[in-house]
Amino acid sequence: MFTGIVEEIGTLEKIQKGTHSAILTIKAHKVLEDTKIGDSIAVNGICLTVTTLPAGCFTADVMHETLNRSSLAGLSQGSQVNLERAMAADSRFGGHIVSGHVDGIGKISGIQKDDNAIWYTIEAKPEILRYVVEKGSITIDGISLTVARVNQNSFSISAIPHTVAQTILKEKKMGDVVNLETDIIGKYVEKLLGQAPAVQSRESTITRDFLTKYGF
Repeated sequence: MFTGIVEEIGTLEKIQKGTHSAILTIKAHKVLEDTKIGDSIAVNGICLTVTTLPAGCFTADVMHETLNRSSLAGLSQGSQVNLERAMAADSRFGGHIVSGHVDGIGKISGIQKDDNAIWYTIEAKPEILRYVVEKGSITIDGISLTVARVNQNSFSISAIPHTVAQTILKEKKMGDVVNLETDIIGKYVEKLLGQAPAVQSRESTITRDFLTKYGF
């Protein structure tokens, strides 16, 4: 599990592409301090497993499903990426619950300065936007952000200068593709309300009224 608080920006040193897979070699510093082979690191919001640790780098395999659902297939040598180690049990929870399993991609359709902040508007498919809620959380390329506006075709976030400076948001342009992960809680609630497991022997007691009563 991750929090969406980016620890550092890494650089893609090498990408070895197979027919339906890839091996990434990423240059980093901070995230390597206590990392071991088998640990998880989020790369632009995608949970990847460290497979080797060359000097000053780590490598990770990317499978077919991940390439299909994310923007990783569009990376090239020299691309910068957001990096975050898996959350430690004794650390502060500064962002929100991020699984590192992206729902899909979006496209930047607007970038606008607003005093000391920058607004980014992201176009996305309906199956992603259904889980995007105004004032709710969204993960964009591994960055925990708050949704400021949402409509039928897109949503917008407003990023403070620190967030822009410490992530690859500062490199983004109109038309760029980004990885999106919606708030996982909404997906679980929808699942519980809409479908009962086939193996369940009695009717579920979780209803909309139940959730409303207890503050959800």
